[in-house]
Amino acid sequence: MDLSDRTVLVVGGTSGIGRELARRFSAAGSTVAVGGRSTEALSELAGEGFGTIGVDVTDSASVASARDTALARYPDLDTVVVMPGVMLLEDLRDPAHFEAAEMTIDTNLMGTIRVIDAFTPHLVGRGAGTFVTVTSGIAFLPFPPMPTYAASKAAVHAYSEALRAQLDGTGVSVVELVPPAVATAGQEKVNPHALPLDDFATEVMHLLSADPTPREIVVKAALMHRWAERDGSYDDLVAQRSQALAMLPGRDN
Repeated sequence: MDLSDRTVLVVGGTSGIGRELARRFSAAGSTVAVGGRSTEALSELAGEGFGTIGVDVTDSASVASARDTALARYPDLDTVVVMPGVMLLEDLRDPAHFEAAEMTIDTNLMGTIRVIDAFTPHLVGRGAGTFVTVTSGIAFLPFPPMPTYAASKAAVHAYSEALRAQLDGTGVSVVELVPPAVATAGQEKVNPHALPLDDFATEVMHLLSADPTPREIVVKAALMHRWAERDGSYDDLVAQRSQALAMLPGRDN
């Protein structure tokens, strides 16, 4: 992927990984807009020179409005990075977890689908472009305290594979970004091994700029998650990660 002359929309880019990737695309020479819900974060990003668009990915009308705004401002839009994400703890022994599960699926999976559906006709119509979907190492190696997060990201992986197959021949590519734990949004407080955000973003941009661009952008720190089943380490790693169930309120076993 040539990063020097793209027109990029990062949906879910108001903080963390998305915000840093927006900065990296801009630094490489691309025109970048960021979509999200936080008006405060969007104002800060506008102050940095980014285009900003308010969007709630759980609301189809909001997504459609954001698409119309984006295409009116950026008719040459060729790259849509889709990374809505909420990470919520859930105790599956407590039926009250369902609300968190529902919110997670609606945001992470359905939100991704809404955005892709909104922009597919434009990218297919121009005969060239890229969707970048964002999953997680947890899609391939579940983190038991966050079961629906893992399920939603596994679903986005499967959806990305199907989308790539269906868009074959249209000129529109699908690239899946698979982050490990990255030191942002408080991850560094619960995981001392979280990859520094700067290191993560540098490796991602290097992989994106490769020719040909890989279908999956998997930084070194995420390889053990992505290939755990193939490598025979899956069961042991899930058992290790299950120790984190002690994080749940009232759970110490």
